[in-house]
Amino acid sequence: MQFCLCNEVLRDLPFEQQCRMAAQLGYSGIELAPFTLGDAPHLMPAARRREVRAMAEDAGVPIIGLHWLLVAPEGLSITSSDPDRAGKTRDVMLRLVELCADLGGRVLVHGSPGQRDPAHAPSPAAARSIALDHFAAAGRAAAQAGLTYCIEPLAPRETPFINTVAEAISMVEEADTPGLKTMIDTSAASLSESLPVAQVIRDFWPGGQLAHIQVNDRNRRAPGQGGDSFGPVLQALRDVGYGGPISVEPFIYEPDGPTTAAVAIGYLKALCEGDPHG
Repeated sequence: MQFCLCNEVLRDLPFEQQCRMAAQLGYSGIELAPFTLGDAPHLMPAARRREVRAMAEDAGVPIIGLHWLLVAPEGLSITSSDPDRAGKTRDVMLRLVELCADLGGRVLVHGSPGQRDPAHAPSPAAARSIALDHFAAAGRAAAQAGLTYCIEPLAPRETPFINTVAEAISMVEEADTPGLKTMIDTSAASLSESLPVAQVIRDFWPGGQLAHIQVNDRNRRAPGQGGDSFGPVLQALRDVGYGGPISVEPFIYEPDGPTTAAVAIGYLKALCEGDPHG
């Protein structure tokens, strides 16, 4: 299985060192949070894009995609009814699709809980409608670039808007564009879904609307640093024929980022090798 590291785990290091460390630990790729590269990542110059891509590829951990898309610049919202704010948000989303393509990525994961607050709209129905327009536009742009734009269901503790895979699939189906899909974040799914994550994978993946997965414990730490068992999750992915990247995305780094990244890859690879202690 292809395990990738979400780079904010190592964000205290220069990007080139992040890539080298990820490769040394045994990761196969990097999932990039754009905000770690600056306050306006969607405006990154072409030369810098080539440089960032080369750093990752030269280290042996190519960039597989982007996530945490709307953290920077400040003030974005996919639910705001303010025309200026909505226009700025749409522009950033479409430019990030271009950035992902230029960096060699294949998938964009739209989480960003703070930028999907339904209170930014006059009503929950309006928030959904505004967000759907944004997602449809991003999906069309992704399809044109040969990429996939994924709506990420998030836990209720982060946002009340789009918490389950079923809710995300409903928006994907309504948008009706081949570039728009959804995905699973195992921490969020363990807190939002009524069934175990492995069963959610088996129930929904065959429908074709899921395209990516991020793994993390419900305690927001890395796989292997909490009580969640990831053996059933990996087996479910095998059972549905998923052969894409599996991205490690913890939010708590204890004792530090490098150790967290090391524990995660060691634990996951042990599971794949059948280590009973993994």
